[in-house]
Amino acid sequence: MNKIPVVLISGEDDVLISRSLNTHIEKALGDEDRSLALEELTEENYRSAEHFNVSKLVDSAQTAPFLTQNRVVVGRHMGRFSKKEDLSPLLEYLNSPLPTTSLILIWEKGNNPQQQRLSPVPKSLLEAIQSSGGHVEKLTTGKGKQAEKWLSESLDRAPVRFTGEARKRISGHLGEDRTKVFALLEVLAAVYERGETLELEDVEPYLGDAGSVMPWDLTDSIDAGKISEALERLKRMLRADGRHPLGVMALLHSHYEKMLHLEGSNLKDEKAVSEALSISAYPAKKILSTSRRLGKKNIFKAIGLIAEADLDLRGKKSWPPELVTEVLVARLAAMR
Repeated sequence: MNKIPVVLISGEDDVLISRSLNTHIEKALGDEDRSLALEELTEENYRSAEHFNVSKLVDSAQTAPFLTQNRVVVGRHMGRFSKKEDLSPLLEYLNSPLPTTSLILIWEKGNNPQQQRLSPVPKSLLEAIQSSGGHVEKLTTGKGKQAEKWLSESLDRAPVRFTGEARKRISGHLGEDRTKVFALLEVLAAVYERGETLELEDVEPYLGDAGSVMPWDLTDSIDAGKISEALERLKRMLRADGRHPLGVMALLHSHYEKMLHLEGSNLKDEKAVSEALSISAYPAKKILSTSRRLGKKNIFKAIGLIAEADLDLRGKKSWPPELVTEVLVARLAAMR
């Protein structure tokens, strides 16, 4: 009998999901023939007319093994079934799962372009998995300090060691694409001896393209007047994120629009700004500080520069879109 009849892997990062899934498949298969014992289903298998039906997955889970002792059934794109009624056949199966089946569920988005965010796992499914003796694995690198801790711990587990300068360079280079650290560590482990301490110059040749950055990384650099840093982060945003210059324009307009809302108001503390702009306390504090530093005249000027650049992107000038955006970012940062 399988120790864990069902595992649910939840997350939005393809690299984390792939690594975890491979580990669970290998563990569940053991010595079984992969070609005979493993079956993987995707959203295309669930498609029925214009709807998606989980019954196909349940049928596979209830199928007895043939020429093997056990079967491993993987259900991808389970984020398609966000309602309890959609999951009814699966919930019923989990009341008495087949002992010869290891069921691995991946709670991830499908290929629906309208599904912008991954819906939370229904409570009914979580309870059914727990009751059946299974477990849930939520995958994320986290955000802010939690993400920095995740990366630091990943470097700690590497077969090679890193100086402080090398660790800082890796962190800054990967940006928000932190899971690229796995590929980097595999390369470094193949090149250097186990336990060897690597300097910055040892790591530099293997870093590859810089990772993406978060929107506030760009606006923070602009607000601080760091022109070269802002331009570097803009290029990473356009290249690594694949963000369109018009998307950057919308981001910058939203940033300065928040400051514009504060003009003429009597809002003087971050709590009041947070409530007025419907944002959390920390970004409210930054918006309040930047708006005070820039002043009304420069805020209006920034809005004007963004409007002008928007027209340039739409054909007023024959400049390449990236150049229009770079000039705008440089002008905004220079206002500091």
